[in-house]
Amino acid sequence: MSDAPARGRPRANPLFLRDEDLREAIELLFFAYRDFTGEADAILEKFGFGRAHHRVIYFVGANIGISVGELLSILKITKQSLSRVLSQLMDEGFIIQETDDKDRRKRRLYLTEKGASLEKELTDQQSQRIAAAYSRSGAEAVAGFRTVLRDIINEEDRDRVAQHTEDPEPRSA
Repeated sequence: MSDAPARGRPRANPLFLRDEDLREAIELLFFAYRDFTGEADAILEKFGFGRAHHRVIYFVGANIGISVGELLSILKITKQSLSRVLSQLMDEGFIIQETDDKDRRKRRLYLTEKGASLEKELTDQQSQRIAAAYSRSGAEAVAGFRTVLRDIINEEDRDRVAQHTEDPEPRSA
């Protein structure tokens, strides 16, 4: 584990970032996202799913009983877009929808066993990539990385990232 800066350049001073430093960060994010999602894309392709399906499966699994409205708020997509993806996931037995006991207008979403299995496979794959990068980078780099990512997120959504749920319990279809 080396504290040496990437590509032999001096560490960037956050108060005096050059255009070159910012462009490098953008490029790194593009390549990291490509590789982070690539393995998951291959798994999803077997089911005829795409990244929108992955996001829905992930957030339904991470937020047990999430309402459709809350999911729309997280994903920042149209109802029509969510409806198409959600309908396919429900039709194929990955997600079930139940009416809220207290507010019959709300629909709550849950992963089925099949959905939980796919979510686990996708998350395990991506977790391995992150764990390997974290172990190569060291604790200080990991803390800095988390800080940078949180600060990239719109301020109104930052608290949402800190929320964690326990292991999701799959529902019967």
